[in-house]
Amino acid sequence: MKIKAQLIDEAGLNRTITRLAHEILERNKGSENIVLIGMRTRGEFIAKRIHEKIKEIDKSEPPLGVLDVTLYRDDFRTRLKQPEVSVTNITFDINEKDIILIDDVLFSGRTARAALDALMDLGRPNTIQLCVLIDRGHREMPIRPDFVGKNIPTSINEEIKVKMKEIDGEDAVYLIDISED
Repeated sequence: MKIKAQLIDEAGLNRTITRLAHEILERNKGSENIVLIGMRTRGEFIAKRIHEKIKEIDKSEPPLGVLDVTLYRDDFRTRLKQPEVSVTNITFDINEKDIILIDDVLFSGRTARAALDALMDLGRPNTIQLCVLIDRGHREMPIRPDFVGKNIPTSINEEIKVKMKEIDGEDAVYLIDISED
């Protein structure tokens, strides 16, 4: 694996998160009925940052939760020998709420589909709106994001790597070449 390009730096990531927060508030006419749910792992940190921006912009604090979809994935038995299961932390009622489901990269759509299944097991929201930092294409499921930080078309031999200060020590988005030399 080798880095082909840095697509977003720390300042760019901050601007993108600010824009996504504004778009979420605009589409939902404020934050009154929204709840933010970040998907483990990096979606959780993006959700926390969007949450902070919404607090600054709208002077409100919508509920914030974390969703782990490992056991809902259709490929977790074949892809991982020992799936790492984390904790879902949603301590509020999602019924009749407008859920903003947040993840770092949208690729095949399988993780987003698993998240929809997991959320429906928790309640009956008004809407589920998908917010992703990066949409890289190559969908295998009929999933379309409502909010996109950046569209980055990739080849099948490329990968997007999102790095977050909270776990990686830096804020950046890289395009990675995963082809075999």
